[in-house]
Amino acid sequence: MTATTMTATTEPDDICADPPESFARRARQSVRTPLGAAALAAVLLLAALAVAGPVVFGDQASRIDTAAMNQGVSGAHLLGTDSLGRDIAARVIVATRLTLRLGLSATAIGLLGGLVLGLAPSVLGRRGGRAVTGVVGVLVAFPGLLFVLFLATIFGIGSTGAVLAIGLALVPPLARLIQNLATTVAGSDYVAAARILGVGRFRIVVRHVLPNIVEPVVLFAAQAATGSLIAFAGLSFLGLGVQSPDYDWGRLLNEGLSRIYVNPASALAPGVAVVLAGLVFGLLGEALAQTAGRRTAARAVPAAHVPAATDTDGALPQTQADVDSSALIQATHLRVSFPGGRTAVRDVSLSVAAGEAVGLVGESGSGKSLTALALAQLVPHPGHVQGTVRFDGHDLLADPRSGRRLGAELAMVFQDPMTSLNPALRVGRQLAEVAEVHLGRSRKAALARAVDRLAAVGIPDPERRARQRPHEYSGGMRQRAFIGMGLMAEPRLIIADEPTTALDVTVQKQVLELLGRIRANSGAALLLISHDLGVVAEVCDRVLVMYAGRVVEELPVARLFQAAAHPYTRALVGAIPTMATDLDRELATIPGRPPEPGEQVTGCAFATRCAFAQDRCRGELPVLEPAAGGAGHRVACWYPRAVGSDTTRDDTARAKTEVVQ
Repeated sequence: MTATTMTATTEPDDICADPPESFARRARQSVRTPLGAAALAAVLLLAALAVAGPVVFGDQASRIDTAAMNQGVSGAHLLGTDSLGRDIAARVIVATRLTLRLGLSATAIGLLGGLVLGLAPSVLGRRGGRAVTGVVGVLVAFPGLLFVLFLATIFGIGSTGAVLAIGLALVPPLARLIQNLATTVAGSDYVAAARILGVGRFRIVVRHVLPNIVEPVVLFAAQAATGSLIAFAGLSFLGLGVQSPDYDWGRLLNEGLSRIYVNPASALAPGVAVVLAGLVFGLLGEALAQTAGRRTAARAVPAAHVPAATDTDGALPQTQADVDSSALIQATHLRVSFPGGRTAVRDVSLSVAAGEAVGLVGESGSGKSLTALALAQLVPHPGHVQGTVRFDGHDLLADPRSGRRLGAELAMVFQDPMTSLNPALRVGRQLAEVAEVHLGRSRKAALARAVDRLAAVGIPDPERRARQRPHEYSGGMRQRAFIGMGLMAEPRLIIADEPTTALDVTVQKQVLELLGRIRANSGAALLLISHDLGVVAEVCDRVLVMYAGRVVEELPVARLFQAAAHPYTRALVGAIPTMATDLDRELATIPGRPPEPGEQVTGCAFATRCAFAQDRCRGELPVLEPAAGGAGHRVACWYPRAVGSDTTRDDTARAKTEVVQ
């Protein structure tokens, strides 16, 4: 590929955005909204009652007046008096402090325990994580009210026992929520990128998982605070909570219940206080979530490995003649399987030399992306990788510790940059982490290099852009920023998985030119995954065509359109419209569908869709063998199409038409 110089142009949607707002500024803006203002006013009022109530109304609440016993509502006593003549309204206000203190203490215990158990599977190993998940599952299945009563019996009657009982009862549901959220975030591409950088589990949890689950955890904590108030009221009402001479709203409710027909206010007032306090906590949770303004990802990945299923399709392993021992990365008999007998990648052997650009093409589901993820050791659980993957002479599968070097020497450009960048962190901070982990740079030096890399990939005003978050970037800028992340440590291999998907033609051209310029300047090798044969032809030197998890043809890119030998490759080429395409005819399509990963296929997987298939194709699996007419051209087909100087693009299109018909 000829190196081209890329000009730092601004895309139509690269409109300068304001610098990211701090949490304090977002909080001030949130207060100006009706929700924020109502939450602030309610919290301040509740806090004032809790702080000042015992000071102002303490004497009135504890003063015994035998002359005013069991009085109803009056001007002197707004809610009447109890059996000792004490003012009920004053007692409800004074009880606010103890009720809130106990409720918030229980919520804090539940939140702390939920965070510990919820995040434990992300930090512990496979067995420890599964054990914690199983324990939490059992506890969640136990009815909450019975769990509280059981714990209250164990810890004993009194406020301390009630705090422990309610707090511990809040732990299982919160832990389950955090486990689900953490697992969802752990399946994001930016977490996979952090793992390939060599970032430890604990740091991933602190920097990548926690910031992205703040909103739902805050909302749940607010709901938990409301639930703890109700639970305390219930325990005290039953006599298991606060004991005399102390009192909270639940104990006052118990005392007033016996006189509900004489003085309904004495019983209803504590209950109304519980409801209003719960509404305050709900408003506070919504306001905090609005201030945070973050959303989590929606892709779940389990956290433990299981044995791989054995492929029983009777397939013969592919052979790769004359494997180049000097290849930068080399995979031999690579297989990626999942439980249930699903094998997505079957005996793939490939190599990429230093400085070479190789394209990996095929329909969706052909195994292209999983092959690339296997090379980068990023196959998600419960996938199991078998075979050999050697990077610069090191066997990555045999010695997992050698994979840490991938963070500095391999750059992975994912298909969707929005899910590849952590939405909770500034872009510059995410790029700088690479230099800190793998180059040992200081925080300041790493950030300076991040700014330099953003400028290198053509992002205008890189210093300002480094302070912004991914949502403030356009699609093309996010893709360039992620490529810049890969350039932080001078990679020797770039794996680009559909890097131009969903980008317009202009931005697509800029990204391709950028990849070409990077190769020319650094000598890095490139493995490009794409559905677009035109993109592959422009960028790559060699092409591997995959179908049903296997490489069915390997050829130089110069022979792709004129001398493809496999019917599947020719069908792909024939499906590309050209300027000479007859507008009155429907575009060519390949009939049928590829086999599912779990299907057992005998013979050639393309036989059911191939117009040239014969009995041998349906009974025997072809292997990659040299094709006639060109060096470096191999094809896995019993009856390859004629390859020669007279084979033209029109011949390929006609072969495609035969397949369709």
